Amino acid sequence: MSGTGAPAPHAYARPMPENVPEIPTRLLVHALVREDGTVDTGELYTVAGALGMSDQQVRLCIKRLVAEGRFTHEGRGRKALLHATADVTGSLAPEAEYVRYAYAQDHGQAPWDGVWHLFAFAVPESARAARDTLRDTLLGLGAAAVQGGLYVSANPIGAHVEAQARHLGILDALTTFTSRDLCVGERHDAAGLAAGLWPLEEIADRYDALAALAQARLGQLDAVGEPTGIDQLTIAVELAAAFTRAMEPDPLLPPPLLPQPWAGAHARHLAARCWARLLDHQAASAADEHHRLRLFSLYADAIRPALEKAGRG
Repeated sequence: MSGTGAPAPHAYARPMPENVPEIPTRLLVHALVREDGTVDTGELYTVAGALGMSDQQVRLCIKRLVAEGRFTHEGRGRKALLHATADVTGSLAPEAEYVRYAYAQDHGQAPWDGVWHLFAFAVPESARAARDTLRDTLLGLGAAAVQGGLYVSANPIGAHVEAQARHLGILDALTTFTSRDLCVGERHDAAGLAAGLWPLEEIADRYDALAALAQARLGQLDAVGEPTGIDQLTIAVELAAAFTRAMEPDPLLPPPLLPQPWAGAHARHLAARCWARLLDHQAASAADEHHRLRLFSLYADAIRPALEKAGRG
C-alpha cells in the first residue's frame, strides 16, 4: 500500500456487516464537501483509510476530478484543499421530497387510495432519444413496465410524467389513465400484482444491508459515547452510501402492496436513529458551520420529520 503516513487512530474497530458494497472513491470525495464548497484532503485521506482505501486510490481520484473540471486543487498532500466547482453532493442523498414521502408511508400518513396510474406511449424510431428518456423517467419515478409501451405506478406521478413528455416534445404520444381494476394475466389482487411487477426481493435485500449497517453503527456510537470527528465523518459516508443504494430503486409502493413487516420501513427507522445521533454530535462539536459537511444538511432536511418521530436518538 502506498501512503503518506498512518491514518489517525479511531475510537473503535469498524466491522463491516455483510452485503454492504464498497464505497467508490469518487463518491467519498463528493461526500466530504463542506458547506463552503471545500474538501480538507487531510480528512479525505484519513476517512479513506478508515474505509480501506489506499492513498494512491485517493490521489488518482483527485487527479481525475480536477482534470474533469469538477474541483480545483490548492496546496500539496494532506494540507491541500479541494474546491468544488459545482454542488456534487446531490448524488449522496435522494430527493428530500422522495425521502419524506417514504417516511410518511412508514408512519401511516400516506394511505393508498387503491388507484393504479397507467401510462402508454408509442413514439417513432425517429424520436428514439426522447422515447428512451421518457421511459427512464417513468422507471426513475417508480413505475413498472406492464408490457411494451405500457407502464404502471401505484403513486400519482402523472404531473411529473406529463411535464417530461411536454419538455421532450412528445406529449401527444402519451396516454394516461387510472384504474381500480388492474389485471395482468391471472394476477388481479393488488399485492400479487406488485410482487409480479417489481423486484421486491432485491429491494428488500438492499434495505437489509442498510439496516445491518445502521444497527452496527448505532451500537458503536452507544459504546463510544463521544466518537471522534473522523469517526463521525466515516459513519456518515457509509450511511449515506447505503441509504442511497437502498432508496434509489425503491418504487415506494404503498404498505398494502408490500410484504409485512417491510424491510424498507425497518431500515429507514434505524437509519433515522443513526442520523439523529450523528446530527446531535455535529451540533455539539462543530465550531464553524462553514466547515460542516453539506451531507449533514442534506440528510437533516430530507429526514427531519422522521428524526422528530424517532425522538432524535
